[in-house]
Amino acid sequence: MQIFENNDQVYAIYHRSLSLTISKKFAHQQNGKVPVVERQNSEQENRRRDLLDVEEQTKQDKIIEEHGQSHFRAQIEDKFFEDVLTKVNNDFNNKEKLFSTLLKIDDAIPTILELLSVRAASINRISPLVKGLTWLSNDLINLVNKPQYRKRADVQVNKANLALSYVGLDNLKLVMPTFILKNMLPISTDPFPLMKRKLWNDSLSIAMATRVLAEKEGIDAFTAFTAGMLSNVGTLAVTRCFLDIYNEMHSKALQTAYKNSDKKLHDIFIGIDAGPGLLLEQISTRSEQITADIIELMQFERMPIAQTMTDLAYTNDVKKMSPIAQLIAKAKAYVCFRSLAKESLINKDETKALLAQVQLTTADIALLKKSDIDHIKLNFS
Repeated sequence: MQIFENNDQVYAIYHRSLSLTISKKFAHQQNGKVPVVERQNSEQENRRRDLLDVEEQTKQDKIIEEHGQSHFRAQIEDKFFEDVLTKVNNDFNNKEKLFSTLLKIDDAIPTILELLSVRAASINRISPLVKGLTWLSNDLINLVNKPQYRKRADVQVNKANLALSYVGLDNLKLVMPTFILKNMLPISTDPFPLMKRKLWNDSLSIAMATRVLAEKEGIDAFTAFTAGMLSNVGTLAVTRCFLDIYNEMHSKALQTAYKNSDKKLHDIFIGIDAGPGLLLEQISTRSEQITADIIELMQFERMPIAQTMTDLAYTNDVKKMSPIAQLIAKAKAYVCFRSLAKESLINKDETKALLAQVQLTTADIALLKKSDIDHIKLNFS
């Protein structure tokens, strides 16, 4: 976000939180620290290496140098990642492809959300749109059939319109944005398997924190919650695009090396690092702008979500942002602080600088601390 990029200290903190989204190990490495378990493993490895015969190790190192294996490996890796970035850049320049092919956002999505935002909202107006989206219908049916939400254990709901009626409009204002964002999550974030869960947890917490702050300020909670949930769309798109391209090209490189019986090349690609630094660079430089572009393509007419995302991407002063954009900026800063604090990756001075940048007040912090921003609570009474 421009408001974070405008301050070098705050941007470094925000950058650190993005690295934590990729993996804890990577975040600690970026911060010059190694987690306790990793440090213990490193110490054990160092003791093991000390037991090796120094002369023999030196001979092996010389052999590697003589054959230029390290230089060859570096050349192969550099060329591979150069090709990956070229393909990534081409895909990012095609916003319509990200919208329709990668995230697969149907035209019915913004319509459903806007129908829920009006006073005349009704199940009958929403039902035909939901039934046209198989994944959304299935999610709703699965939700109402969960034991904690079923009034009768022997009755199974199997139709979308019945599920909608059972959920009710108030619950749908929480459920719909949630299911919509979940559908945009990467199917897999390998080779960073925990990243998918972190992306989801952060998105939910930002949305819930935005909603809590909106209720305090007397701002429409549904619009704020929806905008907060969608504010991470660009990060999802960048992550999906980068990892899809990386995994596809890496798989092809391995297959080619195997087909050509090139063991040396095959071994290089087997051991190649997925490049968390490259993914971090793409997320930090592109995600907010891509969020704004994708939300613009969704063509909201009633809800001021497009302007909100534009403010988050390009406005460097929180006072100049729209009211909901201000709330999301506060929510993102708070979630960022909370994640880093949990891993001891932020100090008191940095915390003050981060929260002051978005003008998060003592009262805001106290409210968020006592609020559950990690779970959605539905009322099926």
